[in-house]
Amino acid sequence: MLKSNNSVYLCLIFLLLWFSNINAQNKSFETAGDVFLFSVPAVVLGTTLVLKDKKGSWQFTKALLTNTAFTYGLKVALNKPRPFNNGDNAFPSGHTSTTFQGASFIHRRYGFKYSIPVYLAAGFTAFSRIDAQKHDGWDILAGAVVGIGSTYLFTTPYQQEHMELTMSSGNGEYLLGFVYKI
Repeated sequence: MLKSNNSVYLCLIFLLLWFSNINAQNKSFETAGDVFLFSVPAVVLGTTLVLKDKKGSWQFTKALLTNTAFTYGLKVALNKPRPFNNGDNAFPSGHTSTTFQGASFIHRRYGFKYSIPVYLAAGFTAFSRIDAQKHDGWDILAGAVVGIGSTYLFTTPYQQEHMELTMSSGNGEYLLGFVYKI
């Protein structure tokens, strides 16, 4: 169980670092944001399943469904055009609301220090939407607010005495660890 949870976070960190080194001129940032749109909710839900946190899984699902309904309801109702005539339904950013909803769920449920890699992925996703000229700053800000807000409607803190985040370094190497105590 511990290796699985460490692997999830290490994979997310690896993806973030790998995509951050890609040249933005060939739409790779946009593609990376699309990858995080699906991988962040999958990693977050996977974390609740690995921890056997049924209550957290249900809270995450309710928040995600509410976030999706509210985001797409606003998109259709407002029909704001995207920058540079790249389509309609720009407000709020769905990519941003989804990834920030995942990050804020981890933050609210398990604690801030566990959510840092997911917030980095969410921030990168928001940047990728601006870089791809699909959204402006207001779309991104609204997406983050909707995502975080939907989490706070349903999510309660987990019993954090069961979890521990550790970090070790030496010889220029760094190791991030996650321990779950039964």
